[in-house]
This record gives sequence, structure tokens and C-alpha cells, in this order.
Amino acid sequence: MKKIAVGILKPGSAPERLAASRGDYDSRFRTLLGEEIFDFVTYDVENGIFPDSATAADAWVITGSRHGVYEDHPWIAPLERFIREIQAAGRPLLGICFGHQIVAQALGGRVERADIGWITGPQRYRDSAGNSFFLNAWHRDQVVEPPPGAEIFATGDGCPFAGLVYPGPILTLQPHPEFDTEYVLGLLAERGGFLPEAERGEIADKARRCPPDLDEVVPLLQGVLKTGTS
Repeated sequence: MKKIAVGILKPGSAPERLAASRGDYDSRFRTLLGEEIFDFVTYDVENGIFPDSATAADAWVITGSRHGVYEDHPWIAPLERFIREIQAAGRPLLGICFGHQIVAQALGGRVERADIGWITGPQRYRDSAGNSFFLNAWHRDQVVEPPPGAEIFATGDGCPFAGLVYPGPILTLQPHPEFDTEYVLGLLAERGGFLPEAERGEIADKARRCPPDLDEVVPLLQGVLKTGTS
């Protein structure tokens, strides 16, 4: 059976040493979602490399980034336009962390720095059926006003719009299902200097005690992408 072609739009990169040891953001999705099912191509949108059209792939993924969606980068507006083109073309789209935020902004929502500050490490989320699950988070921005037509399917403590679905099909998540425990520990080592040492230790301990719950999340993400057709 022919694999589903998935384009990964990468608006940022992991710290160099972490990317070398545990994989860059696009690599994490290849591992999470399965190269036996999907055929992945990465586009470095942070450096202005975009696909020719929204139909260049059967489905799309937007990864995380260290950037804010409200920052003045030359690739932000083109990425927003491309998101709208993906939706208009009816191609499936997943957005994770920055991807979650840029999809919301592109479709008429609002993203800001969270009043609660940084949210890092394992967080408990609840879906619309009331089921709870842990996923790792790493963000200080979040969606504060979902776009018209968006439905909330996941909430978290301090993050009321942690998961959104849109016609498309489009599904976006604020947390990182692609970040396992070792990846979060690597981020703490490489980019966690803004946190007090004691807090870094608490996050590391919790990360070791609360691995991400992927049994239901991964099939959900795969299911969205599988609606893409070759």
C-alpha cells in the first residue's frame, strides 16, 4: 500500500547538541508517527523554504519553535497564508506547540504570553470526554482566544485551550507528544537556565515519574493524517 505523503513544516530547531543526540523536531515526528505508514518530507520554513502548494503533500505537520507567532519574522505571514491554503484544499493538518499557536493566529484567533508564565515538563490534560492524560509541555505563549469555528478538545491546568480542532480536518495541541522523558531532560539542560535550579530539579523528577501517555494520543494524530489521500 502506498504511504501517505506528509510534509513537515519546521519553523525552528532543537538545540544543536540535543538535535544531534535525540533528533531535531522533524525527526521526532517521524519516530512518533511511524515511517512505516507515512512518507515524510521536511520544509525549513524558518529559512524561507516552503512547498510549492498545499497539495504538494497528502497531509501536513507544523512543529514547535523557539519563536513567538507574534514576532516580526519574514516567514510568519507566508506560513499563515499557507495554513489557510491547506485548510481551503481540505488537506489534513496537525499543529504542535508553535504549530498550535500559528494555526490559531492564521485562522483568526489570538496568542499571547501566558499570565502563568512558563509551563514545562509533564502536564495533566483532560479531553472533552473527561479523560485525563500526561504530555510534556515547553511553552510560555498560548492561545488565549480560539478562532471562530474552533472546538476545544483538550484543556490543561493554566492552559484552557490546550487542544483545538477545526474543519479541514485540522487538529492542534499545545503540549509536545513527540517529546519523551529524555528529550525534556535534554531541553532542561540546554534551555532551562531561565528556571531556578530547584525548579529544574522538580521538573526533572516529575518527568521521570510521569512519562507521556501516548497510547491514545498517537492513534488520534495518525488518524487525522490518514484522512489524506494520495
